[in-house]
Amino acid sequence: MPLTPGLKLAQYEVVAPIGAGGMGEVYRARDSRLARDVAIKIMADHVAGDPEMRARFESEARAVAAVSHPCILSIFELAMVDGLLFAVMELLDGESLRARLENGRLPWRQAVEIAADIAEGLAVAHAHGVIHRDLKPENLFLTRSGSVKILDFGLALHRMPSAGGAGDPTFVHTAAGIVLGTFGYISPEQVLGQTVDGRSDVFALGCVLYEMLSGERLFTGGTPQEVIANVLQGRRPELAAFDPLTHRRVDSNRRGTRRWRCERCSPVPPPHRS
Repeated sequence: MPLTPGLKLAQYEVVAPIGAGGMGEVYRARDSRLARDVAIKIMADHVAGDPEMRARFESEARAVAAVSHPCILSIFELAMVDGLLFAVMELLDGESLRARLENGRLPWRQAVEIAADIAEGLAVAHAHGVIHRDLKPENLFLTRSGSVKILDFGLALHRMPSAGGAGDPTFVHTAAGIVLGTFGYISPEQVLGQTVDGRSDVFALGCVLYEMLSGERLFTGGTPQEVIANVLQGRRPELAAFDPLTHRRVDSNRRGTRRWRCERCSPVPPPHRS
């Protein structure tokens, strides 16, 4: 059910719609108790009555709330008013990376800096046992202040640490025949229903970085099956063939750029920023 401006949900007053996705609708709202503007997300009508989708909505809220990092969208509260479940989040000002890419590729330095910021956020998420599984330009937001935010953890896996401690993480297996994610960004192990860990997010980030640098998707095809085949067989265009100058600049600046690692989701502290 769409929310109308002026509607009050506890201390939140709906101001205007912001956008909608597969899982829900997002609105700008005013928090009268703390005198600040926020974003509230409600479940879409076609999924609100589905217990599994409702659980996924709550799982997304918990996954995001478990992680605190400047590059991950902050969630303030998960609440229910008159049977309506909604999440209260920070309000962002800017545009998605997908919208930015519609104007063409990014300057190589900006693309690398954005990727480094995303990598920092992912490293912290992985250290908390959270794997995104659907990283793509639509789920990355560029704010007017110049920061980047990772959005939409609707397909996230939230894993508890294993008995061996933080250095001995557990892994999650996806069900064979079920593909979760977006074709062109999902990793081979996701396609094959194999063990999924933080490296699946790193794979997706590599696809996003290539797209920022080239303006083209790394894995394409006329059908989803063709895209999957290209991913599994590693058929992809080389950046050097597309733009030798950008390739040399990125390669020569690798050692001077913030780096990340994901060794089977071992907790990695975020790189220090001076």
